[in-house]
Amino acid sequence: MKSWICDGESPKHMLSRTADNLYWLARYVERAEYIARILDTTLRLTALPLAYVGTTNEWESAVATAGCATAFFETYKEANEETVTEFLAFSTANSSSIRSCFESARLNARAVRTALTIEMWDAINGAWLELKRWGNGPSSREEFARFLRWVLGSSLRFDGSAYRTMLRNDAYWFSRLGVYIERADNTARILDVKYHLLLPAIEQVGGPLDYYQWSSILRTVSALTSYHWVYRENIKPWLVADLLILKDEMPRSLANCYENLVQNLDRIANAYGRQGPAQRHARTVRARLENSKIEDVFQGGLHEFIEEFVEDNNRLGTAVAQQYLL
Repeated sequence: MKSWICDGESPKHMLSRTADNLYWLARYVERAEYIARILDTTLRLTALPLAYVGTTNEWESAVATAGCATAFFETYKEANEETVTEFLAFSTANSSSIRSCFESARLNARAVRTALTIEMWDAINGAWLELKRWGNGPSSREEFARFLRWVLGSSLRFDGSAYRTMLRNDAYWFSRLGVYIERADNTARILDVKYHLLLPAIEQVGGPLDYYQWSSILRTVSALTSYHWVYRENIKPWLVADLLILKDEMPRSLANCYENLVQNLDRIANAYGRQGPAQRHARTVRARLENSKIEDVFQGGLHEFIEEFVEDNNRLGTAVAQQYLL
């Protein structure tokens, strides 16, 4: 049952379908950027000598990190550069491919055209038109790398136009919910998958393989420079996890995402005059992150911690949908 609707009684309240479109528009743009980051990092790793990257299948890891492994292996028998780049970047059969994300984002944008600023519409519509010019994909690895940089730039333009031109009202707050729920899920999944799949058990912690793989995680979330600013020492797995899970200052950390989710949910609650399950659940997850120490996270199991977080993040998405978007 909807918590609020625009029925003439409260004209400042947005239609739930408008909120839903804004929420998913933001999520799809964020997801497209994430997939591009995964592919860019995988290209970098596979270009290194085997002595640095080991014998693991980086392309299979990319599919797992994108959360598409089941769907991928229903279509392809082997994860390699050709099959993975096609599936994650251009496949119309994959709802989470870069092409599908931009298409879904534009469809949601068209549905709420009047709720967007001119700059936001130009950014997403222009990205969709430009994407079609790439056809079925670049013809070389160098061209594909340029394509991925274009995807990152397109996402930044859209997100920057939203940040710099939208009124700070319910339209903005719902779009921010989409950004941070998607971003939290992405950061959690890359930490979990990379931690378990990339580093073979026989490799020595602190060796060259360990260093390059953990560096790849930081590069994927644009945190390599931030890591050295915060810790001032060589890359260590527990410090990477500390940065990406518990540091409020890190824009893609789980803690930062939930700080923003709590704030934006509270703004929505204040605007509509009522709290609900979404606000309570977000505050619970935020409190657990605030009260956690990385030593305790590793002692209890990083995988188990992240698995619980992903489930909680999904519950928040469900709570937001039931409370506001249905």
